[in-house]
Amino acid sequence: MKKETEQKIGQLQLMEQSLQALLVQKQQFQTQLVELESALKELEKKDYAYKIVGSIMVKATKEEIEKELKSKIELVKLRIKSIEKQEANIKEKASSLQKEIMSELKK
Repeated sequence: MKKETEQKIGQLQLMEQSLQALLVQKQQFQTQLVELESALKELEKKDYAYKIVGSIMVKATKEEIEKELKSKIELVKLRIKSIEKQEANIKEKASSLQKEIMSELKK
């Protein structure tokens, strides 16, 4: 096997590791999103709520907490979209590299 082909196989393995890391990150953000949306839904049933500030809980207005939760939800959604773009980009490059490797191995 050519040294160049071995290097490409190494690159492909690195891409697969990057994909795995992205999937773990994406899963963490999706879990966070579910928790935030659940908190927002629960807040709808309440007249007031508490939020954690540092190491204490402070009473806050429903509107204030709602605004914070919605902001966090938007941020998490943006992060998920960003990860999905990176994921698609890596998959595309990996697929192309895999085709190159297969064609070289057939020679």
